Amino acid sequence: MNHAVSRRGSSMHTIMILVGGFLLLALCLLVGRMQGRRPALARAALVFIPLWLIGAAINMAVGVLQAGYSVAEELPIFLAIFAIPTAPAALLWWRFKRS
Repeated sequence: MNHAVSRRGSSMHTIMILVGGFLLLALCLLVGRMQGRRPALARAALVFIPLWLIGAAINMAVGVLQAGYSVAEELPIFLAIFAIPTAPAALLWWRFKRS
């Protein structure tokens, strides 16, 4: 397989997974907003984090078990996929919990 083609496909997959993470965060915040006050938004942001950890772990497992990548190859991708949507969620949690 052409490595340039496989890297492009891998990058697109990573972007799609990240978009999914941000959509999940938006969904969690929407549910929190429907519950009312700012503490509900803080709780919604906090609920997102373990949900996204599970999602990122499933993505890593698929990469290792089905795509044939090693854990060492997938671990940095897992960390980025987990951290990028989690950082704004943690910031929102911190901001809303103070209210």
